Amino acid sequence: GAYFSNYSAWLTNPTSTRPSAQIVWPIVGQEVLNADVGGNFQGIQITSGFFQLWRAEGITSEVELYWTALGGLVASFLMLFAGWYHYHKAAPKLEWFQNVESMLNHHLAGLLGLGSLSWAGHQIHVALPINKLLDLGVSPEEIPLPYEFLLNRQLISQLYPSFSKGLTPFFTLNWGEYADFLTFKGGLNPVTGGLWLTDTAHHHLAIAVLFIVAGHMYRTNWFLGHSIKTILEAHKGPFTGEGHKGLYEILTTSWHAQLAI
Repeated sequence: GAYFSNYSAWLTNPTSTRPSAQIVWPIVGQEVLNADVGGNFQGIQITSGFFQLWRAEGITSEVELYWTALGGLVASFLMLFAGWYHYHKAAPKLEWFQNVESMLNHHLAGLLGLGSLSWAGHQIHVALPINKLLDLGVSPEEIPLPYEFLLNRQLISQLYPSFSKGLTPFFTLNWGEYADFLTFKGGLNPVTGGLWLTDTAHHHLAIAVLFIVAGHMYRTNWFLGHSIKTILEAHKGPFTGEGHKGLYEILTTSWHAQLAI
């Protein structure tokens, strides 16, 4: 989308311009597959919804797509290096995989909880103001860059006045003050035909809280919380009897069983 697309043209006129992010090169006549999709662009029309997703994220130009792709490339290299390191240099012992309560807590609070919280933060601070301006018909070139909304509170306060109050409503439990960007409207945005982004931001913030709380639910170091072994062996069905007895040991000593689940 950064080099071979009509994203900027589509963003300006999404109803008349069809999205395309792929060009067939003219080798032996294959260029016949390229169609005039609008915006002075010829390529293959895509229907996957990528353009709508990028708009909802607050991306307003191919340059931002380019840097987003580069950032993803760097992140994927770091993950590849981490995978190599933890497999060839410092592979975890089997005991590490047997600590299921700690693993559950970290997956729930870390991956799901903090992951949802960071996405909610991006939606609130970047996607919402940019999409509000786009929905009002402001040209993408005239919309401030994402970091300007992050650094200049007065800028975003013009769109969502509760930002001018900072964190005071949060700490005084007056959370209703944030109802201008955390909504419960339901239905669809008539401009885009998609869900209200203020609703989805509210949703991600809510599940972030739920998962962070759930990430403190299982017993690890302080003898507080649930034990998976106790929960499993407490189940006694009318037909299976103590069918769960011994299941904990199977699942904690078999990588194959863990991977199968």
